[in-house]
Order: sequence, then structure tokens, then C-alpha cells
Amino acid sequence: MAEPIESKPVPQLRIVVLISGSGTNLQALIDAQNSFDVNAKIVLVLSNRKAAYGLIRAADASPPIRTAYLALQPYLKANPDNTRDDYDAEIARIVLRARPDLVVLAGWMHVFGDGFLNLVNNAPQRAEEVPAGHGDHHESHLTDLIFPIPVINLHPALPGAFDGAQAIERAWDAYQKGEIQRTGVMVHRVVREVDAGEPILVEEIPFREGETQEQFETRLHGVEWKVIVSATNKVLKDRLEQRHSRKGLE
Repeated sequence: MAEPIESKPVPQLRIVVLISGSGTNLQALIDAQNSFDVNAKIVLVLSNRKAAYGLIRAADASPPIRTAYLALQPYLKANPDNTRDDYDAEIARIVLRARPDLVVLAGWMHVFGDGFLNLVNNAPQRAEEVPAGHGDHHESHLTDLIFPIPVINLHPALPGAFDGAQAIERAWDAYQKGEIQRTGVMVHRVVREVDAGEPILVEEIPFREGETQEQFETRLHGVEWKVIVSATNKVLKDRLEQRHSRKGLE
């Protein structure tokens, strides 16, 4: 009689979500957690605004998702010798302590500089660069991480169009002037330049004659929820392949 083949455990991938506001895009990810093509869960929601309703969404999830808060101005006031880059690095340390496989910016209204990007893109040379969280050990904490850690951002525009803030309003104004007939939503990789990273998923949204701006924005947000879930799923599948490749080399 043949011996049963021992199945290998499938790792659970860890997602960190950064928000600044109401968290509707976060809610789409929370609702989709059990429908991803890989075993994954949101392990931390971090906000740079204390009143962000997304923090309540995370706390009300089942099971509740751990939350964190750190805003730029209070941080600089408490640390007068520090800079914006120091704040970005502190955000990166909070994120890395959650041992993420993927970081999703879902309505995160702060542009990261090198202080954040250098830490998530490069393995720390010393354990002290990423202090362990409560109950963690430095060695296992660091070896769990695979660098670079993908960081993706949802942006309500097509690649190369309406980069930066107020993209929806600017696209609507351009449509009203007859300059464009469509806009879109994309999820892209985060780089130093604002909204200029490699697109992961793009969906065009045509304007409709007779539609109000409010109706258009409602329709666009529905596309955002679909796109952020699909793009997250896509990157998670790539990340799982990375983990399997790493295990094969050990």
C-alpha cells in the first residue's frame, strides 16, 4: 500500500494597508480576503490621520485587524530634530515589524520619499535598523522578510494622466472642456516619482453624456474597489511564487 504523500503547508501571506480617510477601498480588501487565489490576510492597517474611519473598519472586521496611527506634523513636533524623511523611515519600520509580503496604499494621502522606499526595498544590514515588535525576535523577524517588499498604490487616473492629488476633479474638468472622453483607474508600483511606477492593472472609464459629477464619481469608486482587489490578488500570486522559489533554494 502506497504511503500518503505529505502535503506541504501553504504559507499565509501578510498584507499591510495604509490609509488616510474613510477606508472604502480598504473595505473592499477586507471583504475580499477569503476570495483571493492565495491564502492571505490583512495584518495591519496604518493611518496618518487619527480620525480616519478606515481605522474603525479595521477594528470592526471579523477578526479585528490591528491598527496603528502616526501623523507627520505631530511626529515632527515630538521630534524637532527629525525630518520628513525620518518620518517616512519610521512609517517603514512600523510596516516592516508586521512582516508584510505586500503593502497596499489605499487612499494614503502622503508622498513617500527615500526614507520609506529605501527600507522596504533593501534588506536591513543590522537587526537594529528594524526594531522588533512586541514578542518578536530580531533574527526570525528579519529572515521572514523577502526584499524588495512590493508596495502598490491605487490612483484614479490612467498612466501618465492627472498624476498627484485631485485626479478625479481634474479629469472631470478636462471632460467638461472637451479635452478628454475617458479617464480610468490604475494600481501601480510605488516609486520615488508620484504615480509614475509600473502599472499593474489599468481600467479605462468612459464619461457618459448627461451624467453628473457625483454620478460619475460613484461609478468610478465602484471600479476602484474591483481594481484594487484584482491587483492585490495578482501581486500576492507573484509573491507566493517568490516564497516557493526561496524555499526551494534553502
